[in-house]
Amino acid sequence: MTKPSDDYLVRPDPADPRLTERVRGVDQSGARVETSVTVERALTIFLNAQEIVTAMTIGDYPEYLALGYLLNQNMLRADDVVTGVDYDEELSVVVVRTERATDYEEKMKKKVQTSGCAQGTVFGDLMEVIETAKLPAAELRTSWLYSLTHKINTTPSLYLEAGAIHGCVLAVEDRPLVYMEDVGRHNAVDKIAGWMFKHRVPAHDKIFYTTGRLTSEMVIKAVRMGIPIVVSRSGFTAWGVELARKANLTLIGRARGKRFVALAGEERIVFDQDLAFVEEESTKHRRKAAVHDE
Repeated sequence: MTKPSDDYLVRPDPADPRLTERVRGVDQSGARVETSVTVERALTIFLNAQEIVTAMTIGDYPEYLALGYLLNQNMLRADDVVTGVDYDEELSVVVVRTERATDYEEKMKKKVQTSGCAQGTVFGDLMEVIETAKLPAAELRTSWLYSLTHKINTTPSLYLEAGAIHGCVLAVEDRPLVYMEDVGRHNAVDKIAGWMFKHRVPAHDKIFYTTGRLTSEMVIKAVRMGIPIVVSRSGFTAWGVELARKANLTLIGRARGKRFVALAGEERIVFDQDLAFVEEESTKHRRKAAVHDE
C-alpha cells in the first residue's frame, strides 16, 4: 500500500478492492439495496517450523499482524532477532523466523481463552507483565485528546465504508501516526505492535486509541507494548480497570465528543481544554451507541 498523503504513516485504505465487497439485499421496506461489506480471510501464523494460530483477518499487513501477535502472546521477545517474515498470499500463511530456537508446544497447551473476538488468547505468564510493569511518566493534555479523537473519527476508514470492523491508532500528542483496522480488535492491536517492533518505534511518549472495549487482555497488550496511555470509545471491564491500576496505566473510556471517563492513571491527565470550544461528535461519524451517550 502507498504511503498516505496526510500526516499518517499508515492508515486505512477504504478504496482497496480486496477489503470490501458489494452485496445486494433488501432493506426494512423490502426495497432492493446494494451495500459494502467487509471481507475476512483466514491467516495461519507460523513461528519457525511450528504452526501457532489461524486468525480471521481482513488480510492487509499480514507481516505486522504475525509479528505483533507473537510479541503480545510472549512468544517473541523485544530483543529477538527476526531473520525473516515470509508471507504466501496463495496459501494465506505467514512464517516468522528467528535467530533464537523456539518451541512452544507445551505453552500452547496452557493457553486461556479470553473475551476477544475469534482468536483472543492469553497465556498465564503474561500476568507477570502487570506485576513488573514500569510505565513511563507521560502526560495527556485534554486539548490533545479532543483534537486526536476528532482527527480519527473523520479519517476515511473501512468502518465508515462498510462497518463490522474495529480500529486502533498509535499517536503522539494530538498526532495520529498509525491507524489499523480489522474484524477483531486484537488483530488491530497486534498490527500496531508488529509495526512498532519492525520499525523500532519507542513507546514511552505514545497514546493508544481503540474503538474496542477496555478488557483485561487489551490492558495486558498495552502494558506489554510499553504504552502508558490508552483511550477508547467503548467501556470497561472490572478486571481491565483493576489491571490498569496495578500497572499504573492511564485508562480512558467512553471518549465521545466532549465526554470521557478515566478510571486509572488519571494523574497523567492535564485538563487544559475549555469544554465550551469542544464540539459534540457528529451523527455521521458516531460509531457504536451507548447508554452513556444520551
